[in-house]
Amino acid sequence: MSFYDTLLMLLPSPDLRIWLYAKPVDMRKQFDGLIVLAKHQLHASPMSGELFVFINRKQTMMKVLYFSRGGYCLWSKRLELGRFHHVEGDGDKINLTWTQLQCLIEGIN
Repeated sequence: MSFYDTLLMLLPSPDLRIWLYAKPVDMRKQFDGLIVLAKHQLHASPMSGELFVFINRKQTMMKVLYFSRGGYCLWSKRLELGRFHHVEGDGDKINLTWTQLQCLIEGIN
């Protein structure tokens, strides 16, 4: 099962808003560090149920933060070959569709 399929199975609706933080993120950050980024850099509520996507400088690792049923969830994917493609957008906060997220996760430009 793919990373995307797992997310789709566990999330209540594919209509959720998905936010990509466009700046590189230190992947040593875990729940608390990513929650702070969502609040202060993306100006969003991490408890909103929206997805928050973070990618490292080398574009080889991705983390997705999500709040569900009283707690935070954190998924990650590390590429052994290749890189995640850069997504064009204005500013630090890029709104993604489910299709764009799937393409990003699967390495489709």
